[in-house]
This record gives sequence, C-alpha cells and structure tokens, in this order.
Amino acid sequence: MARVHPTALVEAGAELADDVAVGPYAIVGSKVRIGAGSSVGAHAVISGRTTIGRGNRIFPHAALGGEPQDKKYAGEDTELVIGDGNTIREFCTFNIGTAGGGGVTRIGSENWIMAYAHVAHDCHIGDQCVIANAVTLAGHVEIGDWVILGGLAAIHQFVRVGEHAMAGGGSILLQDLPPFVICNGNPAAAHGLNSEGLRRRGFSVDAIGTLRRAYKAIYKEGLTAAEACDRLERMAEAAPDSAADLRRLAGFVRGSTRGIVR
Repeated sequence: MARVHPTALVEAGAELADDVAVGPYAIVGSKVRIGAGSSVGAHAVISGRTTIGRGNRIFPHAALGGEPQDKKYAGEDTELVIGDGNTIREFCTFNIGTAGGGGVTRIGSENWIMAYAHVAHDCHIGDQCVIANAVTLAGHVEIGDWVILGGLAAIHQFVRVGEHAMAGGGSILLQDLPPFVICNGNPAAAHGLNSEGLRRRGFSVDAIGTLRRAYKAIYKEGLTAAEACDRLERMAEAAPDSAADLRRLAGFVRGSTRGIVR
C-alpha cells in the first residue's frame, strides 16, 4: 500500500502504486496515476489527468498537471504524461495540454529538471535532458533527447530544439536550434558544435569531425539552408557511419518553419 503522510490529501480515484510515497501536505488529484518507486514531496500538488511513470522523484512544492495558461482553454479533458526516472525539483510547474495542441504535454524519461522550471501546455520533452533552474518553455515547444538548457533560458512557443543541442544560461530562443549545436545570447546565436557533450556520450572522434564539417556547411560557407542540406545529404553518402546523424540534421533544418538559430 502507498505510504501517504497523514497530512497529505489523496482524492478518491487516484491510482498509486504500492510503494509510492506521498509527503506532508501534498495533494494528489482524482485523475492522477503514479507508478512504482515514485515519490511526491511535501506540499507538492499533482492535479489534472496526470500520468507519472516509475521511479520519479518529485520534490516539495512542485505543481504538476495544472490547467494551461491559455485563454482558449475551456476545461477540456487533456493530460500530462511523464515517463520514468525523472528528477523534478522544487517549484516546477508543468501544465496539461490543450485540445488545439494535441491534448498532451509529454515529458520523457531520465530527465533532470531543476527548481522553478516551467513546462507549458503541449510541450514535448525527450529523454536524458538537463533543464536548469528557472528555464521557461512556452506552449508547443519540442525538446529532443540529451538536450541541455542553461538556467533562465526561455524558449518561444512552437520552437524546436534538436537532440544533443545546448543553450547557455539566459538564452532567448526565438527560432529552432538544430541538433548538436550550442547557442547563447538574446536573441540566441549559434556558437559551434556541442563537441564536448558528444564526446561524453560516446561519439567517436571521426563522427564529431564529420558533424563539425556539417556545422560549417550550415553556418560558415554562405549557403542557403536548402543548399546546406543538399551538402549534408552528399556527406551522408560519403560517410555511412555518420549518415543517420547527418540526415537527421538535414531533416531538422528542412523541416523548420520558424527558421534556425543563426
């Protein structure tokens, strides 16, 4: 049976795995489901149609599953879905989705999300991300796997951030940040390849070198986005070991509707 502190409130209908721990004065709403090995800290509020997977650590005063900060929201039965093994620190706020945005705010697994981070309606976050203190994601933002967002970074609505990318602290992203790229500033500007991050994640020296050449094609050689993507496709044919990453990068740039961080 779940371990619920006597001062906590778990509403009828909530589904908690047997070993879930709910701390003092926490509130768990009637449409909430929490998987095995997860814990909810003191004064946290888990509301809405929220599904939380296994092994998540939710720290005090987090507010998950609240109504979206969207004037068009009219009480639709939308949801927040959180994967496994996430660390969600103090005062984080994650909102449920909206009918117009697909209805689901989704957070993957093994993410480290620090205090005061805000994830707005209909955002999708991948796996293994680090989202530092007071990062703000507006609605409909998409974050790929292994992304790092520095403290106080803010992401405009509908912006996409590709996997293995990194935004420095205080960055303001108004356009899409391609995979593997570092950016910083207000508005954010690209500052090279995330070489150290790629090295730590097991990318070979040759693979990093190939991606560095791809970065130069996009940012340093005066090519249009279409021309740079064509260059990356030719590089993929000549470098089969890196072909998937090159095509992923080219596909991201081709698919950008807001333009990419320059």
